[in-house]
Amino acid sequence: MSTQYGTSADINTTPTKTVFTTTETKPSYKTTELIAYVVAVIGVLVASAMVDKSDFGAQEAWFYVTLLTIGYMISRGLAKAGSYEKEHHTTDAHSGR
Repeated sequence: MSTQYGTSADINTTPTKTVFTTTETKPSYKTTELIAYVVAVIGVLVASAMVDKSDFGAQEAWFYVTLLTIGYMISRGLAKAGSYEKEHHTTDAHSGR
């Protein structure tokens, strides 16, 4: 009875390379910052619609919405500046796939 052993041609000898790529941060629609921003804007606009115009009118409401928008943009900029989300890929070292 003969015994056969695997040859080097039978074994997958293609080296693989693990690549870590990063994206800046989560998309804005996946953050609680966006939810808080939208709720705050809606709150300001509803409050301005419900109260007496001499107390809190449209001009003040849109001013506060502008301030909220600036604050949201700054917070997203700070979030993008300081954190990364890792993505894990295993590729063939020779072909780059």
